[in-house]
Amino acid sequence: MTDVPSSDEKLAKRVPWNKGKIVGAKPPLRPKHVWSIRTKLQVEGRTRDLALFNVAVDSKLRGCDVVALEVDDVAPSGYAADRASVRQKKTGRPVKFELTETTRQALDDYLRATGKKRGDRLFTGRGDPDRGLTTRQYARLLSGWLAGIGLDPHMFGTHSLRRTKATLIYRRTGNLRAVQLLLGHTKIESTVRYLGIEVDDALAIAEQVDV
Repeated sequence: MTDVPSSDEKLAKRVPWNKGKIVGAKPPLRPKHVWSIRTKLQVEGRTRDLALFNVAVDSKLRGCDVVALEVDDVAPSGYAADRASVRQKKTGRPVKFELTETTRQALDDYLRATGKKRGDRLFTGRGDPDRGLTTRQYARLLSGWLAGIGLDPHMFGTHSLRRTKATLIYRRTGNLRAVQLLLGHTKIESTVRYLGIEVDDALAIAEQVDV
C-alpha cells in the first residue's frame, strides 16, 4: 500500500515564494550608478534604453505608468517638452514631472531614430514596434543595465528608479511636501514610508536650521 503524504507533510515540503529572494523596499540608485548606466547605454548606442532609463528617473513614475507612456505625453509637438503630466494608473490622479536637458536630448534622439509620432506608444519592443513594453520586459531591461555596471540586479527593482530622484531631492532640500507632490502620493505618511525617513533623518535636517 502506497503511503499518502499527510497535509502537514505537504505544507512542510512547500517552498516559500520568497525563498532565496530579497524582499522589502528596493533602495534607490546612487548618482554614480545613474551616470554609469547612462554612459554605458550611450557608448553602446542603445537609444531606446537610454531614453527609457532617463525618463524613468526623471518622471519618478511607477513601472506600469512608465511603459504606458505615449509620445503625446512627453513630446506633444514632436520634440521633448520641459514638463509633462500623466494620470497614474494606481490612483487615477494626475502627476506632473520635469524632463531635464539630458533626458530631452535622449528622447529627441530616440524619436528621430524610430520615427515615432503622436498617438504611438513611446517605448516598444524590438521585435514588435507596435506593441508597448510590458512591466516584466522593463524589469528585465533594468536587470541587464544593473548587471552591466557590476551591481546585483536582485538588490534593485523598477521602484529603485522611481525612488532615485525623489530620495535625492529630499536629502538635498528636506522638503517632504515637494517630494509628495512629485511622487503623486495622496498622503504625506505614504511619502514618509516610501522614503524610509527615520527620526535621525529628521534631526539631521533640524540641526541645519538655526533660529
